[in-house]
Amino acid sequence: MDKQHIINEIKHTAEKNNGVPLGVERFYTETGIQKTDWFGKYWARWGDALVEAGYAPNKLQGSYEDEWVIEKFITLIQELGRYPVMGELRLKAKQDKNFPSHSVFSRVGKKAELARKIIEYCKRKGGLNNIVEICQPITRTSQPEYTISEEQQVIGYVYLMKSGRYYKIGRTNALGRREYDLGIQLPDKITTVHTIKTDDPIGIEAYWHKRFEERRKNGEWFELTTEDVKAFKRRKFM
Repeated sequence: MDKQHIINEIKHTAEKNNGVPLGVERFYTETGIQKTDWFGKYWARWGDALVEAGYAPNKLQGSYEDEWVIEKFITLIQELGRYPVMGELRLKAKQDKNFPSHSVFSRVGKKAELARKIIEYCKRKGGLNNIVEICQPITRTSQPEYTISEEQQVIGYVYLMKSGRYYKIGRTNALGRREYDLGIQLPDKITTVHTIKTDDPIGIEAYWHKRFEERRKNGEWFELTTEDVKAFKRRKFM
């Protein structure tokens, strides 16, 4: 990633944002330029990049970024009609490049804290009573967090198996066992075409089901093209 390209993107996105440079998370969401593209390579801090692009580090940037993240979360609440779970956050981020990753929300606050900040935001803005009602129960109960430590992650698999002319997309924590169970139920031999390792089997399975929705034949069985299979096989981890 070229340094001047990053500087040009900082200027371009700032111009679209009324002259205010974006925070590092929103900058990634808007441009696709990751922290690893510049951190320790061109600059040690995001503020240094902003200075070189001709901007002073914005002291209010943290607060501004929080509001942007909260607005994105509210949009998803309105879309679903409920408080999203982690799988829904991850699925939305994969479908919409302008939606933050699930880890961004955890930086605003843990689940209950995030719900409280959303309520505070809604009360300031007004006219969002339905969002307040959805968020209030989250602030009063012990809820699972949106992020978990690497040691706590439950790793599973989303698999693509083939039997005859059809493909099955499913999820499992015991891959060999799943192939055996299916093999004794089907008249045609079943083979594992590819597996994707993931810490969110439910969300990733839902992503592929939705992506190939038009090719669904029955349940988790699909009639895929060669290009569809290639697309699935390009992913090693999600």
